Amino acid sequence: MQAYVYKSQRKDDTYVYLAERDGFGVLPGPLAASLGRLTLVLELELVEGRRLARADVALVRSELASRGFYLQVPPSITSMMPRHND
Repeated sequence: MQAYVYKSQRKDDTYVYLAERDGFGVLPGPLAASLGRLTLVLELELVEGRRLARADVALVRSELASRGFYLQVPPSITSMMPRHND
């Protein structure tokens, strides 16, 4: 499955994967408005076994097939903090 990855110019470290190049019509209006202008940064084939830095390929493929897009947001600060066992 082919994917087209766009970077939000308004929200840091936020990317949208689309099933179709420049297929922005699948994005809900409020989401598209909040992301602002999107710039194509990567075209890639989502094959089984491929690794992505911050997303699960199976989940991305599923979302692209069902919704036409996948939204990748930055990890929260709390998820990057070390966990302590009490």
